[in-house]
Formats: sequence, C-alpha cells, structure tokens
Amino acid sequence: MRSLLMGGVLLLLGACSNKKPTPASENDLDAARNFIQAALAGDHKKAGQFMLTDSTNQNYLEVTARAFEHLDPATKEKYRGASIRIHQPVTYLNDSTTIVIFSNSYKNDLDTLRVCRHDGHWLVDLKYLFESNSSPSNETP
Repeated sequence: MRSLLMGGVLLLLGACSNKKPTPASENDLDAARNFIQAALAGDHKKAGQFMLTDSTNQNYLEVTARAFEHLDPATKEKYRGASIRIHQPVTYLNDSTTIVIFSNSYKNDLDTLRVCRHDGHWLVDLKYLFESNSSPSNETP
C-alpha cells in the first residue's frame, strides 16, 4: 500500500515538472497569433493564457470551448490545420491597444480581436470579438 501511494506521488510530481510555462507574447500581433492558434487547435486552456482574465472573457472562452467540442472530428482537424491570416490595416488605438482583423485558411470569415497591454503583457480581450459581432453596425473598427 505504501509503495502504491509513493508511486502515485512520484507520478504526480513528474507530471507537474513536465509542464512548461507558456512564454509571454513579445508584442500585440504575437499575442493575437498565439491566442488564435491555440483556439484553432482546440487548446482553450492555452488560449486562456494569452487572454485578459476577467469573468466575461472566461465565459466567452468557455462558450467557444463547448462549441468546439461539439464539432465533428473532421471539422476539428480542418481548424487544427488552418493557417492564420492577419489582415491590414492593423489599427493601433494607442500604445497599449491594438485592433487585429484576422481569418483562417479553413473558414475565410473575418473576425476582430482587441489586444491590450496589461501589467506589461500583451493579452487578447475576447469581449471585443463577441461585442463587435453582435453590434448592428457594420462600421470598420
């Protein structure tokens, strides 16, 4: 019994030590790419590491994760294999806020992300994507 418990503890310690911290994004576009790539891969936990953490963003990420889980395997694979396209113009609202228009090679639908510098880190504000998509206006950011 004691050796079984010790083996379990060692297994847990080994699993924890293999986890690599997600590197911080170098800039606004890097943060957008990192977030989008993780989301396309279905790794919403990793995507959350590149996101501004608040309850609204967490809820939107959970909705996105649940929607991804309900996709058929072939569609998931197409998203995982998709490349990211950043479209011009990238809009720099100020030195700490950028609006990025993007699509992916599987679904060529344009979407918009706001990336903000918060506490020295570039992070995606997912609220902007959901709020801009629900807006009745078709204005460009």
